[in-house]
Amino acid sequence: MSTASRLRRQRASEQMHTAETVQHARRSPSRREPGPRARLRYAFDSSMSRGPSALIWYLGAAVLVVVLVFAGLILIFGAGPTHNPITAIYNVLLHTIDTGTQANDTGTTYEALDLAVTLLGIFIFSAFIGVLANSIDSRLQDLRKGRSAVLEHDHTLILGWSDSIFTILSELSIANESRHKPSVVVLADRDKVDMEDAIRGRIPDLRGTKVVCRTGDPMIGNLELVNHHRARSVIVLAPDVEQPDAMVIKTILALTRGPDRREEPYHIVAEISDPRNLQAARLAGGSETVLLDKGLSVSRLIVQTSRQSGVAFVYQDLLDFDGDEIYMRPEERMVGRTYGEALFAYETCSVIGILRAIGGSTLNPPMDTEIGPGDQLIAIAEDDSVLDIAEPLRAIIDDTVISIGLPDPGEAEVTLVLGHNARTAAVITELDKYAKPGSQVNVVATDPPGEADFLREVGPVRNLAVSLRRADTADRDVLDRLEIPDADRVVVMCDSGALSRQHADARVLITLLHLRDIADRTGADFTIVSEILEEADRDLIRVANVDDIILSEQVTSYLLAQISENRDLSEVFEELFQSEGSEIYMRPVEVYVTGEGQVSFATLVAAARQRGETAFGYRTAAHATNAEESFGVQLNPCKSIMFGADTADRLIVLAED
Repeated sequence: MSTASRLRRQRASEQMHTAETVQHARRSPSRREPGPRARLRYAFDSSMSRGPSALIWYLGAAVLVVVLVFAGLILIFGAGPTHNPITAIYNVLLHTIDTGTQANDTGTTYEALDLAVTLLGIFIFSAFIGVLANSIDSRLQDLRKGRSAVLEHDHTLILGWSDSIFTILSELSIANESRHKPSVVVLADRDKVDMEDAIRGRIPDLRGTKVVCRTGDPMIGNLELVNHHRARSVIVLAPDVEQPDAMVIKTILALTRGPDRREEPYHIVAEISDPRNLQAARLAGGSETVLLDKGLSVSRLIVQTSRQSGVAFVYQDLLDFDGDEIYMRPEERMVGRTYGEALFAYETCSVIGILRAIGGSTLNPPMDTEIGPGDQLIAIAEDDSVLDIAEPLRAIIDDTVISIGLPDPGEAEVTLVLGHNARTAAVITELDKYAKPGSQVNVVATDPPGEADFLREVGPVRNLAVSLRRADTADRDVLDRLEIPDADRVVVMCDSGALSRQHADARVLITLLHLRDIADRTGADFTIVSEILEEADRDLIRVANVDDIILSEQVTSYLLAQISENRDLSEVFEELFQSEGSEIYMRPVEVYVTGEGQVSFATLVAAARQRGETAFGYRTAAHATNAEESFGVQLNPCKSIMFGADTADRLIVLAED
């Protein structure tokens, strides 16, 4: 047989085998159409997947069938006490629900039928009550877990959970005192009851602000629970996880790029831990989001307060809502006039800058800057309502006592940084922007990075010589060998290698006690600025008589709360914290006025104006260490108030160095 013939026979055999297989499959029971029983069972299974409601409907239908069938049998056999169909149905229903109803039955047939009804009722209603109880319990559990949608509107929405939330809620409760029925909604991946208990424990008085907590992850479609479409502002917190910025960026995307986002722009404020993630966060949030670099904001504040004792209290007063804050207000009567004239627009409010109608803000602009249509005055006031009804200037300016002295230009300085964490490099970078050529920064840390890596992180510096040393900063022998009395300032940073936040603050406290003792023993005059993590440790650290304390988490919380209430404040605080432009200075009063008599604050404002500076506060040296007197700091005093020109007192101004 030829090869071609064998191939033809093989293909024919394969085709016959395939045809037989197909015919067998068609005859196979597995290929038959499902019968009525299978369809009914599938429909029942599908309905049961809807939850307890389907089972309740089935049990109700079963009760209805039992009642109608047995009522019909009773009427057919004439066994009951009545021939009325409605009464018969009612009697059977009572027997189904209540087993005790059978006690008064008479007649063998009637008793037999009612006994059957009662037995069926026991099974049906037991199941019905069990399903109903489980359904109610499940609903209560959902309510406990915070899975119901909120109906709040015009509320502040906080997405995420961290220790910052307590400061933010406390500040918002103060800011909301002038609002009608204010509310804050929190959505976090935590138990609702635990969140509510923690808030009540840390903030006993919310000043009328309603706080609603819901359990859920905003990144996986739980935003509908918190009515984010009608929120006035949204605060996105960085969670306490290994890569918090990724979670923040994903949450921002869920808001701005989600399928159910609202038409009008959001007002989102978010914190970013690593500056390398800022660009990605900007791409996610666009113009709807204000981003705060946590490390940079704290580092800038540490640097500015380290250069002048007491400045931290000024920043805290400006950042929190308890006291005087920064507001914006259009003032038509000042249009066409200069910024220098606007400084005396109000008796009880201090103008510090201009918010342009075309966008952008300027603090302490040149005194001849003209105020245009649509521009707003940036002012410090006790409340926005106070600014709206502020009275014009009443104080008298005494030009005869205004001095023409110049402030001390400064010289090269030595700064000692004790401790290392993620913010240390940024602190040195910011210090370089203010330092005079020839200045030094000596970093001593228990567990520092390699010197090459550290200097690369700091980046190029122009005015500073930077050194890095490994040593235990809580060891007194180490501190005695560091020549601390020769330093102009000491900055104590929280140690990143500490076991916990409490342990880090404890090491800071030990270091501060040693530093204060060294200062007392040697008589050296160096300023001490300390960073801490826990607000509860603030009072303990004040025992060491530190010049300024920076609570790093609290600074970010203040900024988040302020900007959530007023988006324009982001530009104001950005300008206030950076080295370019005007910063806060506390300068001797004797630089501005002569003599030892009393002068009005309006006179001090006029004296500062002649130097191109904006005066907005005063610090009394006599109360510099008294916490009850706000450490002598008085922001936005009435311009008619008289101050003594003590050589140790300081005028608080916005000025360029």
